[in-house]
Amino acid sequence: MFLENFAQNAQLYLLIFTRIFALLSIAPITSSPAIPSAARAALALFTGVAIFPMVYEAGYIIPESGLMYGALVVGELAIGVLTGFFLQLVYAIFVMIGQFFSLQIGFAASVIFDPVEQEEIPIVGQFFNYFAMFIFLTINGFYKLFYVGVYRSFESLNAYTLLLQREHIYTMVLSAIGMLFQNALIISMPILGSLFLVSVSMGLLAKAAPQMNLLMMGFPLAIGIAFFIIFLSVPFLVAAFSTLIDESFYRVSAWYDLYWSAR
Repeated sequence: MFLENFAQNAQLYLLIFTRIFALLSIAPITSSPAIPSAARAALALFTGVAIFPMVYEAGYIIPESGLMYGALVVGELAIGVLTGFFLQLVYAIFVMIGQFFSLQIGFAASVIFDPVEQEEIPIVGQFFNYFAMFIFLTINGFYKLFYVGVYRSFESLNAYTLLLQREHIYTMVLSAIGMLFQNALIISMPILGSLFLVSVSMGLLAKAAPQMNLLMMGFPLAIGIAFFIIFLSVPFLVAAFSTLIDESFYRVSAWYDLYWSAR
């Protein structure tokens, strides 16, 4: 009976699969090029089968026009991409924090190739990126990804609502980008402030003792202090990173609630 119903509603399943596959192609960790596309598609396939009964019972209207159906496919694709983009912005915060640190301690040119993300990022950003990845796994990030990104999205939002309430997209995108710079600056401020004090102290020493070679002393001192402060602040960074990841899922849920209230 289920297979019969499933075969008769293949168009509905295609819409479900499109949104889930787009989400997994953009979201953190699952979007990594290290994960084969076939595995990502299989995960989207089985997730779509699991979520299909709920969407079918909700009464998703399938238009008869091929043009309208194509617009729905594009709308479902946009929902998955936007949801994954909001979650991916959290990892951009960690890379930006590493960029701030690298510029301050003289590691700006020390970029490495990340085989997971297939891009060059600062070496300190790589450290924070892996650090955040482990935190994502320890706080049940995958559960939240599928609950918020898949279940809650189909419960609150569809392509019809997205096309009719486009103003919520602009508000969410602008607030998410603002959150990116704000959170990166707030988390990196203790270390940046400490390194600024080191630079000021070295400048005063240069005036007091011009014969000192501050170029040879300044870089090792700044690097040592930076890593020492990072070591001391690890417990606080764990709490901050966990809060940021939870906040990203909360913001996505709030975005869904805007559309739910407009239905």
